[in-house]
Amino acid sequence: MRFEHSDRVWEKFPSLAAGVVRARGVGGPAPVSEAVSAFEKRAWARVEAEGELESIRAWRRAFAAMGFKPTKHRCAAESLLRRWRKEGALPRVHPLVDLCNAASLAYAVPVAVIDVAGVGGDLLVRHARGGEEFTDLSGRVERVEPGEVVYAQGERVAHSRRWAGRQSAASGVGPGTDEVLIVAEGLHEGAAGDVGELAGELEECLSALWGAHTSRALLDGRTRTFEF
Repeated sequence: MRFEHSDRVWEKFPSLAAGVVRARGVGGPAPVSEAVSAFEKRAWARVEAEGELESIRAWRRAFAAMGFKPTKHRCAAESLLRRWRKEGALPRVHPLVDLCNAASLAYAVPVAVIDVAGVGGDLLVRHARGGEEFTDLSGRVERVEPGEVVYAQGERVAHSRRWAGRQSAASGVGPGTDEVLIVAEGLHEGAAGDVGELAGELEECLSALWGAHTSRALLDGRTRTFEF
């Protein structure tokens, strides 16, 4: 399997950096509460509101560049932060998702957790050509408009909407998930350092809590492809 961004995405967003982790053996339960709490404490320690964080502001600019109103359509990290601050906690979904959501809060960057078996093929982050099909978590099929950045599998399938907005049903983690690709993406100045550190922390957690077999890379323009 190969994960990469298109040349056009790198040209349009030269500050892009992605920390990627592949992990096998994450299907069972794991005691993530302590790690989740540690990530959340770091998020609570920040004094800025999410709209003041440069990592979030960079994503807002990217959404505007794709033709979306940033205060209507938000990246996954901003949506998580807004819900978390309002409710004081996030719902527990799956130990791995809970861990990655907490890491997203701590670093204020989107973190996607992709079921490798559910996708079953290469992923290219690219501008949509129009007509790609996205299946949401309820099973509803949406057709993507041209110009929107998506996680594309081949020519016709999109596994995300608005780049780091929503994931498809097939790519989401479920009870049968055993192998995942975790992708943390930043667009702000210094993003490479942030997403690289985030990926390293998650890799340590996966090894310690699940005993997972992992590999990791930083995609920063010089390195653009992750294969496993």
